[in-house]
Amino acid sequence: MLSDPGLWAAIAVSFFFAAFFVKSRLNYLAIPKLAARPAGANPPDCMVIVPARNEEANIARVVKSFPHDTVIVVDDHSSDGTAEAARKAGAGVLTAPDLLGQAIGKSNACAAGARVLESRWILFADADTWFDPGFLDAAVACAEASGLSFLSVYLKSDLPTLAAQTLVPCAEALYFCGVNPRANPGAAFNGQCVLARREAYEFVGGHTAVVSSMIEDIKLAALAARHRMKFAIARTSMGHIRYHTDGLWRGFERNAFRFVMISPWAGLTILLSASIAALWLPVLVLLLWEKLWAPPIVFGLLPWALLGAWYRNPLRALVAPFGIYGMFFVILNGFIAAVTGREIVWKGRAL
Repeated sequence: MLSDPGLWAAIAVSFFFAAFFVKSRLNYLAIPKLAARPAGANPPDCMVIVPARNEEANIARVVKSFPHDTVIVVDDHSSDGTAEAARKAGAGVLTAPDLLGQAIGKSNACAAGARVLESRWILFADADTWFDPGFLDAAVACAEASGLSFLSVYLKSDLPTLAAQTLVPCAEALYFCGVNPRANPGAAFNGQCVLARREAYEFVGGHTAVVSSMIEDIKLAALAARHRMKFAIARTSMGHIRYHTDGLWRGFERNAFRFVMISPWAGLTILLSASIAALWLPVLVLLLWEKLWAPPIVFGLLPWALLGAWYRNPLRALVAPFGIYGMFFVILNGFIAAVTGREIVWKGRAL
């Protein structure tokens, strides 16, 4: 049996598969949890900015998840009813300025919203997020207690479709193969939900200083580090982000492109992790070809065992092999786009 190449291939793939994905899980678990805190009678001195482009279906949910009169939606020239839906939900609405030069829409909208605020804290939240009561209190309390100028919060993924349930957990696992929050918290800074002390935010130039960057969140963290300001990341189940089937491919393509910009080494590590995981099926077929029945059973369960925690449900984790191959081609496509300079289109705009 030990002379069979399939068995040795299975041992080698299992070793590297486990090395990358155990490390990935440990990297994620190293992010501290945001301590739960009940919503107070008086909300903290914090206003919320939601940049939104064609988010009519989502915008009311995020607006209504925050205390009344705390949300400003910056409509980034939507072609649908985003602005009207935001007003009906109780938000103040601004229209984002026209894009100039190489400006990116999200940063342009965030900068416009921040200019009209005088609150002590500003929370920037994507339009496809929403939050439980007490989240704002918990985030501000954490930042105040730790003396932070910036806090990035990883949210709980909401997966409404089979495609999202299959791909997103694998995408999250691969992301943390290349990003280590303990060694490089700046590279793990996530712009989906960022709390900023207004004074510090204005001092570093805010989103205006990073308006032309696709990795505006990472650049903000770098500016904070350059000025010796404290920043941190946390994770919570009090905030949620929904991944929709519509635009899932484009969204992952954009993120794969971002990985290369964040760090070539991190990008290569993610691609290498995806490539090793993609060896699972060829090696499994080789084991079956060699008529080794016990090893294929053990090896066949490898994706389920290593990715099960990301899928949160043992039965749902059975689709992990489909997630592996779906994400392998998505990531490969994104890296080819980055290397060749191919245009990436996001929400109707070329990036």
